[in-house]
Amino acid sequence: MRPAFASLTSRLVVTAVALVAVVALLLATAATLALHRSLSNRLDADVTSSLDRLTQGAHPLGAPEDPDGDSRTLGASREGTLTAASTTDWYSGSVSTRRGDQTLTKEQVEELTGTAPDAHPHDVSLEELGEYRVAAAPARITLDGGLTETSGIVVVGFPTSTVDGPVSQLVVWEALFGFLGIAAAAGVGTYVVRRQLRPLREVAATAHTVAAQPLAEGEIAIATRVPAHLTDAATEVGQVGSALNTLLAHVEYSLAQRHRSEQQVRQFVADASHELRTPLTTIAGYTELARRRSDDAGTVTTALSKVEEESERMTAMVEDLLLLARIDAGRPLASDTVDLSRLLVEAVSDARVVAPGHRWRLALPDESVEVTGDADRLHQVVTNLLTNARKHTPPGTTVTVTGAPYGFSVHDDGPGFPPQLATTAFERFVRGDASRTRTPGGTVGGTDGGTDGRTAGGAGLGLSLVEAIVSAHGGSVSLDSRPGSTTITVHLPG
Repeated sequence: MRPAFASLTSRLVVTAVALVAVVALLLATAATLALHRSLSNRLDADVTSSLDRLTQGAHPLGAPEDPDGDSRTLGASREGTLTAASTTDWYSGSVSTRRGDQTLTKEQVEELTGTAPDAHPHDVSLEELGEYRVAAAPARITLDGGLTETSGIVVVGFPTSTVDGPVSQLVVWEALFGFLGIAAAAGVGTYVVRRQLRPLREVAATAHTVAAQPLAEGEIAIATRVPAHLTDAATEVGQVGSALNTLLAHVEYSLAQRHRSEQQVRQFVADASHELRTPLTTIAGYTELARRRSDDAGTVTTALSKVEEESERMTAMVEDLLLLARIDAGRPLASDTVDLSRLLVEAVSDARVVAPGHRWRLALPDESVEVTGDADRLHQVVTNLLTNARKHTPPGTTVTVTGAPYGFSVHDDGPGFPPQLATTAFERFVRGDASRTRTPGGTVGGTDGGTDGRTAGGAGLGLSLVEAIVSAHGGSVSLDSRPGSTTITVHLPG
């Protein structure tokens, strides 16, 4: 069930209307209290003034004059003593109404004069007459048409309607205008909030459009972006739009990388199957030959030799594939201190024995170069690079190995990599042309063997193994190749 006021628009409008209502209520309350106090003070002043005029001398009983012109005034008196020893009391009083003067009953006069004289105005409620603001004081009262004068209590009052009426009307008008103001605030607030949130809805529409695209498989391009006018970092909506565009760019890049990886895996599986099929076909062919010519010892010996050779080639390839798979799976390598200088000396010495037709040079710094890593795997890196230079350059080529604090480099003055191959030289099963291959159909960066110098004859895993092993050590490999100068540089952490 959707909760009430779930949308941001509803919450903002409700909040704005609530603030308007609270402010209106506070203002109305303050205005009402101020008016009530002002009118009450004025009424008390009128009551006190009228009482003073009646008590300044002997006056006949009657309703006092209302300074505001309201004819509903009240006057009452009780003559005689106010003590318990009093034997005779006279009561008289009248109230002036819009229908004329009305004489007060004895009970009403007793209620008005029954307490001690109090000049401070106070409220009194009289049946059928309503609420009055009255004040009482002792005074000399004339009776019998002025023939008799006696002492007593005089009460003067004015109706509280002069206060309650205006205040009630003010409350009604405040409620009416408050309701209209709240309704107007709700309408205007809804329009303004929706207008201000329109850019946010456009950003949301962009997100929904992208979410509707199929992103599960295949090559995916996310062309939809938040418009530029909604990516201003100075506004909150612009920050959201800019962040969404950045997210979409990252998602697009990740999907492109995933697709590229899937394509590489498919190509890798196809190439591996092709490369493995070749030695398997050779083994099957020579096995069939040995079976058919079992009576010919020379043929059998040759067939078994080829079977052994292809088996070694296939074994080396499978081992390289397993190593790549382990590295891709993130299996940690050994982390020991490796004397890189000694490793380079041993690798170059082996290369001089294997390929005496090349000129091998070694340049090392005065101090021994040490790195942290797996000695066997680093030896495989150096061997693969030297074997790659030996296999894909003609005899007489000078190969220079240079040690440095950052790692080492292998340089040769051979024909170099073709331009179209230089950017993909470290990918798996990358095939070159005759410019880097001594024999037709050869490959650049062949499997080139492991620590024993064995080759897999064009499997195309040598340089990819170099890149994978170095990356697993936290380093990097770079290639700079042009005709007559090829340098592969290996950076390793110290």
